[in-house]
Amino acid sequence: MTDFFQSSLGLSYEWSWFIATICGILLIALPLMLSVAMIIYADRKIWAAMALRRGPNVVGPWGLLQSFADGLKVFLQETIVPSASNKVLFLLAPIITFTVALMAWAVIPFNGRAILADINVGLLYVLAISSLGVYGTVIAGWSSNSKYPFFSAMRASAQMISYEVSIGFIVICVVMYAGTFNMNGIVLAQRGHGFGIVNAFGFNLLLFPMAVMFLISGMAETGRAPFDLTEAESELVAGYQTEYSSMSFALYWLGEYANVLLMCALNATLFWGGWLPPIEWAPLYWIPGWIWLFAKIFFFFFVFSWVKATVPRYRYDQLMRLGWKVFLPVSLGFVVLVSGWLMWRQGA
Repeated sequence: MTDFFQSSLGLSYEWSWFIATICGILLIALPLMLSVAMIIYADRKIWAAMALRRGPNVVGPWGLLQSFADGLKVFLQETIVPSASNKVLFLLAPIITFTVALMAWAVIPFNGRAILADINVGLLYVLAISSLGVYGTVIAGWSSNSKYPFFSAMRASAQMISYEVSIGFIVICVVMYAGTFNMNGIVLAQRGHGFGIVNAFGFNLLLFPMAVMFLISGMAETGRAPFDLTEAESELVAGYQTEYSSMSFALYWLGEYANVLLMCALNATLFWGGWLPPIEWAPLYWIPGWIWLFAKIFFFFFVFSWVKATVPRYRYDQLMRLGWKVFLPVSLGFVVLVSGWLMWRQGA
């Protein structure tokens, strides 16, 4: 795109790069925000179907405009800032959550060349950015100067630390197999990985348990059921967002779903071939890679919704036990197994 602006408009390299970068950001951010609105609709429809209800069906054809109507309603509400709160941090917290949720998409490959920043440490960038998301929750809980949000903030920080550690070990297994931190490189390393036929690390007997653990850890990382202890209404009202209203509340709403979509994209990219077709068969490559990626993202989002509609919320001690006593030792053990297997295969 930079070359296009240089040749067509006669701009310098610096201005061409700047304009191309802005266009790339908009090409990712605007469809993503539209996708968040529609995925909320899909989420509610999935829950309704599982509960034998209709779900949104009034606003627009088949209820497709329900999310936009809800967004307009929230936008028109009054923004209330508690008098005893730290007003600057109180208003900054939802902005941090929403911004961080969008930043991580910069290194997600939608195709072989359709990626905003094809950096060599793309996976490390994703881990760093995703771990920053909890700051929005912690700052909201502390700045609200209210007991329920503060308890929720402490839960969120403990939950993030617990599952970020196991996610790190899981990612190490993927990096050792792919031999790179580059997101496109990880996708290409999965080509024909399953008996030369299937494009996915998930069909590897050593990596499949890691794929399952990454999916569950992703639910905990994003605070989705059954790990939504930060929003447990029975003991914390609405958790960290209890004191929020209007667009501040909506930014948390949008940020949560953007994070869920990011985790679905990471599941697809790290273990299930990303933008590659599921089968290594030439005619399937005629379908654009971004369609395969979106199909996989929607499948994992369906799993997220399915779990939320059917699995009861964990107790907090169960949440901690799963993270520290199950996922951490298992993921660490698989790091040893995978590294040992790769060293043995290299020596053989």
